[in-house]
Amino acid sequence: MNPNCPRICYVVSSEITVAAFLREHIRHAGTRYDVTVAVNTGNPAFLATLGLKAELQSIAIERKIAPWRDARALLALFALFRRRRFELVHSVSPKAGLLAMLAGLLTRVPVRIHTFTGQVWVTRRGYARWLLKLMDRLIALFATHVLIDSPTQREFLLAQRVVSAEKSRVLGKGSVSGVDASRFRPDPQARAAVRQKLGYRDSDVVLLFLGRLNRDKGVIDLARAFARIAATAQNARLLVIGPDEDGIQSLVQAALVNAVAQAQFIAYTDRPEDYMAAADVFCLPSYREGFGTTIIEAAAAGIPAIGSRIYGVTDAIDDGTTGLLFDPGDVEQLANAMVLLASDALLRHELGEHARARALRDFSASTITAELMRLYASAIG
Repeated sequence: MNPNCPRICYVVSSEITVAAFLREHIRHAGTRYDVTVAVNTGNPAFLATLGLKAELQSIAIERKIAPWRDARALLALFALFRRRRFELVHSVSPKAGLLAMLAGLLTRVPVRIHTFTGQVWVTRRGYARWLLKLMDRLIALFATHVLIDSPTQREFLLAQRVVSAEKSRVLGKGSVSGVDASRFRPDPQARAAVRQKLGYRDSDVVLLFLGRLNRDKGVIDLARAFARIAATAQNARLLVIGPDEDGIQSLVQAALVNAVAQAQFIAYTDRPEDYMAAADVFCLPSYREGFGTTIIEAAAAGIPAIGSRIYGVTDAIDDGTTGLLFDPGDVEQLANAMVLLASDALLRHELGEHARARALRDFSASTITAELMRLYASAIG
């Protein structure tokens, strides 16, 4: 810690958020600020494993609502903020945002920034929707600055009166952290190694889903659509990578019906770039998404995407140029898009080339991080 530098604190609820979205932000912030990371972790060497030099504070912030544990996490953040007297606190994810922004307000942290990455309440109904939406409104109220990871998500939140135009902005053209083109890129060696390991032939067309397995991500729709095309597109392969959050993998497999032999499931990878290099088409049939970072990561690897026509995803896919969009929940449209790309190698190549060029031009990680650092500097003063 350098007592002569302004003190800032990142607050998140999971290690994955730090590793996937905040690594470069923290690395660059560490060159000019005294950085602390508050995260729900039991690994005291967590930041060191990512090559980050920052103070780690383990605070049990859970993603799901748990009033007693949430109260304890709020008290822990309050104590941390009062003790360290941060000039700036930056939170990502709803629960971390609510607790951090409230604790920051109570301890008079001058700059309180929250990043919205999508709204859980979009797919909910009744009391659950009202409560979760209220939480987002409170986060925006308690924050001094609100970042939103896509232009269309910002438009939605403004229309829903969750955020104000004065407080909110998008970094660059969207995303939390941009894409690291040195990591996500066409990689023939990784492609060959992964495809050999998984038993794919050169002629197989691999359709990849990479993300959390839950209903809102549309993975059951994806399985149903793949089941429709598998008999005619016999060289198509479905690869699903991600933790089974809602215990629905058995439902996804059941939806595959006779196509289950053409699908594989992998629970976790710390090298998504290798699987993107090995794939031919990326699929994100989500019902809600803040931006769709995995889409631009796949794009940087030269892979076109199929995604649902919802806010956030429409910022990540230029329909007909870098990928294909379909109406959310429309399994027939999704299947048609899968058939089209599985059967047309030239179209896949053209879309992939455009996708890579756009990812490098519009969503560079260095551009997003530099813009965030400028925001910090101007806000701290």
